This record gives sequence, C-alpha cells and structure tokens, in this order.
Amino acid sequence: MRLTAPRTGRLLLAAGLLSLVAACNANKSGPTASLEGYAPDPALKTASTGNLTGRVRHACTVTQARLQNVSEVSLARPCGCYANRTLASLDRGELDAYRSTGYFNDSARAKALSALDSCQLPRPA
Repeated sequence: MRLTAPRTGRLLLAAGLLSLVAACNANKSGPTASLEGYAPDPALKTASTGNLTGRVRHACTVTQARLQNVSEVSLARPCGCYANRTLASLDRGELDAYRSTGYFNDSARAKALSALDSCQLPRPA
C-alpha cells in the first residue's frame, strides 16, 4: 500500500507558499511597498557611527549567509569591508535618511551596491 499523504502534504504546502508569495506581491507600487508597517529603531537617530557600522555589518552577515548558504562567521571580514566602505561613502543627507528610516535611500543604495562589488560579495536579487 502506497501512502499519498506525504505527496499531498507537499503539494498543499507548495500551493500555500505560492499563495502567500502572490498575496505579498499583490498591489505593490514600488520597492518600499514591502516596508508597510515597518517602524525603524528609534535608537538609530542617536547611534554612534560605530554602532551604525555594526548594524550594517550584522545585516550583511545575515543576508549574505542566507544568500550564499554559508555560516555568518565566515562572512565577518567581507561584511566588515562592506559596512566600512558603505558608511564611509555616505554623505550627511544619506546618513540622516538612514537614521530616520532604517534603510538606505536610492543614492545610498547605489553606493552600497558598489561596496558589495568592491568587497567581492554577491548582490541580493
């Protein structure tokens, strides 16, 4: 006797995930539409440059570990390079925008992508 429950379960799970992705992508008007309901950490406004660098480094290690399927520890050096280069390249307005919103604006994002390339990290899709 062959069990069909495992296959059925996988099909239902796949259908559910596909529905969830479709629902998440519906009615998006731009790249920040997925940030609806997001509230930046109020501590960003008064955080030191060292603290900001640490936050960017941590975000890099988490994202790159998922992207490359490697441990976060192995990304300490390249993500440190990325965080230092990115924050050093931001002008005052871009840094203030990051402090206010918790994410890079368009001009800062371009600089961050350049830093990813310089530090030999893959760009997220």
